[in-house]
Amino acid sequence: MARAAVKKIETSTSLLEAAKKVLRRAGYAGLSTREVAAEAAVPLSQIHYHFGSKQNMVLELFEYLNAQLLDRQNRLFEDPSLKLSEQWSRACDYLDEDIASGYVRVLQELIAVSWHDAEVAKVIRAGLMGWIDLIVGVARRTEQMIGPLGPFSAEEVGAIAASSFIGGESLFLLGLEKKGSPIRASLRRVGDLIRIAEGSSPEKG
Repeated sequence: MARAAVKKIETSTSLLEAAKKVLRRAGYAGLSTREVAAEAAVPLSQIHYHFGSKQNMVLELFEYLNAQLLDRQNRLFEDPSLKLSEQWSRACDYLDEDIASGYVRVLQELIAVSWHDAEVAKVIRAGLMGWIDLIVGVARRTEQMIGPLGPFSAEEVGAIAASSFIGGESLFLLGLEKKGSPIRASLRRVGDLIRIAEGSSPEKG
């Protein structure tokens, strides 16, 4: 790859990392191209050169982060050394990491924007369907190993899991855990149900 092309990719990545920090700190409404340029220590013109607009920058940020995390999740659920219950527990650990990293904030901010912006909605739908398709694939493999998943189809399991995590993220950001709602703990309890199906004892705690 030519040196100029490598430099362009490095600058784009630097800008996306800067945008993530600003968005986490200030939210979508407080995000500005000027703040991102300052965070990345580059001229403002670099934002327009690489992305064209604030919206394009944020959408590229979402796709950048989403691709990394989907790859991580695919590796997790394709690991033959882990039971499904262990994979679920690790997925809950990843949720904690994603909250801390700012990804959850980025996603939820963009979901809110997508309610009134069709272009943003198109990108967010595609990104979320990647997660749903992953879960549906896991459910289908589980069906092959243990038989029917009760009254649920693989697609319904995908919808339930996605709704639980996406909804849980939203409630967490709203501060409901601080009000006593055990959002993340309840997600971990699903792992206990999986352990029972596997013939193992539920985790304590």
